Amino acid sequence: MTASVQPLLDKAVAGERLSREEGLAILESHDLAAIGRAADAVTRRLHPEPYRTYNIDRNVNYSNACTAVCDFCAFYRPVGHDEVYVLERDVLLKKIEETVELGGDQILMQGGLHPKLKLDWYEEMLRDVKEHFPQVNVHGFSPPEVFHFAKLNNLSLEETLRRLKEAGLGSLPGGGGEILVDRVRKLITRGKVLTDDWLDVHRVWHGLGGRSSATMMFGHVETLAERVEHLDRVRELQDETAGFTAFICWTHQPPEEAPWFGRDEQTADNPDGRKGGVDMSTLPPAGAFEYLKTQAVARLYLDNVPNIQSSWVTQGAKVGQMALFFGANDMGSLMIEENVVAEAGTVHHLTLDTIRRCITDSGFVPRQRNVFYELVDEEFDPRAATKTAADDVALPVI
Repeated sequence: MTASVQPLLDKAVAGERLSREEGLAILESHDLAAIGRAADAVTRRLHPEPYRTYNIDRNVNYSNACTAVCDFCAFYRPVGHDEVYVLERDVLLKKIEETVELGGDQILMQGGLHPKLKLDWYEEMLRDVKEHFPQVNVHGFSPPEVFHFAKLNNLSLEETLRRLKEAGLGSLPGGGGEILVDRVRKLITRGKVLTDDWLDVHRVWHGLGGRSSATMMFGHVETLAERVEHLDRVRELQDETAGFTAFICWTHQPPEEAPWFGRDEQTADNPDGRKGGVDMSTLPPAGAFEYLKTQAVARLYLDNVPNIQSSWVTQGAKVGQMALFFGANDMGSLMIEENVVAEAGTVHHLTLDTIRRCITDSGFVPRQRNVFYELVDEEFDPRAATKTAADDVALPVI
């Protein structure tokens, strides 16, 4: 590590704000141990409590139809494809029932940009969920989805989000963030929200009193400076609204098969013949070193975001556990069901017992929390300890 970087780490540990240039200098450093120690010191200053947290929830993907073309996504299906589906309502409710039985209090509900489902369809779905499971928080609809809803229904973002909130939407996930730099977004996706509009969805939601999370998917076509720019845009909005509860980053997972990525010719799989794109299946995956360093820099840089969540889903148990010493104060979710990352060929399954053991072996007490980082684990339900995503029943998946 160059002599100029240690003072920057000390500055962040002391609670002083880093500039973009300083954040980039740290990210360019290769002294992972020093960066990790600094991030851990910041985490322990912000979270001196003896516990680290986790959540029990389920990813429910209501549809895989999508009008956008994302070169990294093996989950979506173009409109008209034989594998397009919309989840039946009774199947959705059954998934939530199973989640509740396993001690869960939340579902993460996302889908593609469906070209025909109008806003009242989503409102009805939310009302059905809240009628049957009033105790369950719906952490739903990524900013690209919300922006799409507004455009499709010719509504403002405020009206769209207000109606969703009144119907039962509890919080907003940070999906579709990728890298919040338009150069990158235009390279890896088409027909999807750009940076300012992604941020505006959160801004409006926070203005309505809502809370949300921020995310970053890195390790593909972005530069290190663009990773820091992403962090800076999140920090700027948090200064303005204070609405983000947490930040989660993960590495790009190259799909094992990329049936419609980067194609220039019109094909059956890409009937619209949309051009351009990057064959992201050929990009080498970022490893644990890059993941831990980037998460640590996020903890140092995002001085106004209270929580950093580990990404064991993409990194596995050991690296996910190590993340607790590189800026994370949360192990993330049991994730009873996950389909998007799994479609890319990256599948890590942890039981609740394993998640709790990862926390315990790191020297902390495991505590269950909700999406707002409120502790909810007055009683531990051992029935969830042996449940993994691999145990899930074969319902119409995504």
